[in-house]
Amino acid sequence: MSKEIIVNSTLNEVRVAILENGNPAEIYVERAHSKNVAGNIYKGRVIKVLPGIQSAFVDVGLPKAAFLPAADVYVENGERVSFLENNIDSERTVTDIDQMTEDEQKNIPPIEDMLKEGQEIVVQVAKEAIGQKGARLTTHLTVPGRYIVLMPGYEHVGVSRKIEDEQERDRLRDVLKAIKSPNMGLIARTVTAGHDEEELRADVDYLSRLWSKIKDKMSGKSPCLIYEDHGLVFRILRDAATSDVSRIVIDNKAEFLKIKSFLREFLPDMNMEVSLFTNDIPIFDYYNIEIEIGRILDKKVWLKSGGYIIIDQAEALTVVDVNTGKFVGKRNFEDTILKTNLEASKEIAWQLKLRNIGGIIIVDFIDMAKEENQQKVMKALEHEMKSDRAKASVVNISPLGLVEITRKRVQESLSRVLSEACPYCEGRGLVKSKLTICYDILREVRRIAPFFRNRRIVIEAHPDVVDIILDDEKGSLGEIELMMSVNVEVNANHTLHIHDYEVTPLD
Repeated sequence: MSKEIIVNSTLNEVRVAILENGNPAEIYVERAHSKNVAGNIYKGRVIKVLPGIQSAFVDVGLPKAAFLPAADVYVENGERVSFLENNIDSERTVTDIDQMTEDEQKNIPPIEDMLKEGQEIVVQVAKEAIGQKGARLTTHLTVPGRYIVLMPGYEHVGVSRKIEDEQERDRLRDVLKAIKSPNMGLIARTVTAGHDEEELRADVDYLSRLWSKIKDKMSGKSPCLIYEDHGLVFRILRDAATSDVSRIVIDNKAEFLKIKSFLREFLPDMNMEVSLFTNDIPIFDYYNIEIEIGRILDKKVWLKSGGYIIIDQAEALTVVDVNTGKFVGKRNFEDTILKTNLEASKEIAWQLKLRNIGGIIIVDFIDMAKEENQQKVMKALEHEMKSDRAKASVVNISPLGLVEITRKRVQESLSRVLSEACPYCEGRGLVKSKLTICYDILREVRRIAPFFRNRRIVIEAHPDVVDIILDDEKGSLGEIELMMSVNVEVNANHTLHIHDYEVTPLD
């Protein structure tokens, strides 16, 4: 599979798209006023310890206090490496300990025994602030490199589970043991496969020097930033630039020179072309990425056969509904459903990655009568999800045709980054009808008319609402005027939104 990395860099915004066979597979946006903080290390101060939810709030200098669960508090000689390895298994390099057995949960000391209010503590951001929640923290610090993730305070060596070849896993584990320093755990990332000891040792030496600089800054006054992860472009190069990436294209000369320097210093083994885009057409227009970004905000995604999926994001989970749409098939109903569900499986995996949707995803496939067809759809979905860099798992299909997917969420989805709740519907997705607004206005007139008898009341509303009042509800308006002894004047105002209106009594 041929991959390209396309970068659009301006003063206040950086956008990166990863193309697979010419089509956008991943799109990331970072803006100057809301930079990514996942992976950053801070010295913070505990401002609240909450035994009831076994968590603490820590001030690290971000707009909102960050959230630190008890499970993410480092305990001397504690054992958390299995969780670290599972979560570093994806290309993300911060910990996220969500799933623990009951025995493991019992071994976690109470939060009030580990932390006190006012205590200074060194933490790393594991998840960006999402929705109304502040950033999630961990004290299990990790420092990512190109091939290796350094885990200060551990003796463990591990290998990403995405490297499936057992011989290669054993070889890498032996190399890590040979180059490891005391009290410094190491985990080999997925891109490490096939690389020799010299390359891995160079990466570990670099990370060790970086860790020394981080430790030197820990004596600063809290809250303060101790270590800031690379910007968006360089994180993508570090985490996503694999041997199947053929070239990088960027439209900013200064960043172009920085990328070339970064590749020479940190990724000398990468044989890829770096090009400066100089065309007058905007780079995302030239590669048809801008169109795809516009589609990301759409709920409906059409399938090639004529079926479609509906993607509906809520704060706690995302629901995907599969429909046959225009597709009527050629043979029988079961074959039509199977083909639609198979197409949907591929598109769902693609859209989750493209839109960066994480958390719990519930997929409502079209009901299939045959169990063998259900298994075909499940296998197709699992196969498509394997190419995802984020850690994801697929749960078996239920009798109702529902499939649960969990996908690691470190930051807001792309649609949430690019949009905000509608100020008119306040995120409900529905607005009052014109007829409902009309009745609201008439009720308001009835409400105030007794206090302004023998006077004039002026209504100003959107022209479409005014048409309904003067045409369909002319009788209701006349009844109010007669019973309340008022004169009602109705005026159309093109500047008002369809929901807005003014009811004003005049002398």
